[in-house]
Amino acid sequence: MTLSRRTFVAAALAAPALIATPLRAETRSNVSSFQMQDWRDHFESLGKGAILADLTSRALHFWGADGETYRLYPSSIPMSEDLTRRGYTEIVRKTVGPGWTPTPDMRRRDPSLPDHVGPGPGNPLGTHAMYLSWPAYIIHGTHDTRKIGRPSSSGCVGLYNEHIKELYGLAPIGTQVRLL
Repeated sequence: MTLSRRTFVAAALAAPALIATPLRAETRSNVSSFQMQDWRDHFESLGKGAILADLTSRALHFWGADGETYRLYPSSIPMSEDLTRRGYTEIVRKTVGPGWTPTPDMRRRDPSLPDHVGPGPGNPLGTHAMYLSWPAYIIHGTHDTRKIGRPSSSGCVGLYNEHIKELYGLAPIGTQVRLL
């Protein structure tokens, strides 16, 4: 077979598309790993509302006390199993424009962390934070949107800032939470 300049250029232009095709097909087949959940499988009643942070599917489910309100948000999850806590807790405090102070464990892992970061774009807690009854565990926003859908936290559950803002308005203090 003789390879002309025209055939060579056509093959070179087509090669990237042929190489990328299996990757695109694989990406399409993994559009979402969200698993549908029913609050009754996790809570005895809705009470003031219920949040299920499904760490396997990297999704946060919220059911309102009215039984009608339901939201599903993609989330970030802890970086490793040893940073992961599972079980039942509740929202005990909420803050708009939270400040962030690394825990002693975070500082041991990374001594270069600052002592404190105030509200603003450099704050890892984003625009809103909902503190759980477990010390140092928070459902919060993030300014770094690359973290959502990934294991990227030191134990917290992170949401896009627009999602945590919405959830903050829906979930009162006392909302029950399960990390699964």
